[in-house]
Amino acid sequence: MDLHILDHRLRVTSISKNGLVNFTHPLIKLIFLRNRTRCKFFSLTETPENYTVVLDEEGFKELQPSEHLKVEGSIWLPLNVVSNGNASSSSQAVGVTKIAKSVIAPLAQQHVSVFMLSTYQTDFILVREKDLSIVISTLEEEFNMYKEVGGESVPMHCLDVSNGLQKNGKEAMQPTVHPVLIPQNQFCVMSLDPDTLPSIATTLIDVLFYSNSPKEDAQSSPSQDLDCIKFFSFSLIDGYISLVMDTEAQRQFPADLLFTSSSGELWRMVRIGGQPLGFDECGIVAQISQPLADSDISAYYISTFSFDHALVPEEDIVSVTDMLQHQRKEPATS
Repeated sequence: MDLHILDHRLRVTSISKNGLVNFTHPLIKLIFLRNRTRCKFFSLTETPENYTVVLDEEGFKELQPSEHLKVEGSIWLPLNVVSNGNASSSSQAVGVTKIAKSVIAPLAQQHVSVFMLSTYQTDFILVREKDLSIVISTLEEEFNMYKEVGGESVPMHCLDVSNGLQKNGKEAMQPTVHPVLIPQNQFCVMSLDPDTLPSIATTLIDVLFYSNSPKEDAQSSPSQDLDCIKFFSFSLIDGYISLVMDTEAQRQFPADLLFTSSSGELWRMVRIGGQPLGFDECGIVAQISQPLADSDISAYYISTFSFDHALVPEEDIVSVTDMLQHQRKEPATS
């Protein structure tokens, strides 16, 4: 298999719910006016707490400093696994499960923190730029490594990064087993022809910027037992659009413009974290993706500024719930 280091340098940011009004203009520009910006990697995810915006340096220039904008300090690089010449595609309905053993687990063992972004088209594994040498030395035996430069894939080797590369000397600590929340929403993972984006502009703006009901409390406790959860994700990456939304939001869009895989499956969410997770802890993705991979259960995985979210097929949610509950009881009985 091939591992591509994509030609993007990314920032991970968060916009507060009550500060969104300060950013509607740049966000609308980044979503709809592609000819007015040089941004090639943009992802916006709404959760009950905030809006997570992941974007390249050109896009980041559009966001003005504000008390309502939090910026994670690192530069992140997106990795993409390619097998048989094709990116790990959602049409195969495997998602992060396919790379759990080959990428996620080895990086966790080397104490490398990852930020996951699954889309309709593929799975992006974001790693800090400063960790790239460790990433390459950890994964080069398993993968042919390529770095994208100006649209071309250039073969890459350990020595291309820096001299004296070594695996991370940190001892891999046992990761915290975080609580999970399983809301009742059913979710869809879909795509859209970018040329038809103007046709849904009004609906998309309404869902992203005006859908908060007054009863929603942005400061509500994440550990609260929520029947349903606010979650909407829009990504526009290298010309490809991906949308993740629940069925209630989906009904607001024209059915003939959005497309999903031929099976049209519905997904259920596992939200990871009782308190905001932060960015330095390692192994969070692995502790969810590994048992799913062991059971051959497909999953999308979307990290956000505060919490992580896995989407699993609706028909598997009972077995996934049992599996995660068992995982969380084990430390107490060991």
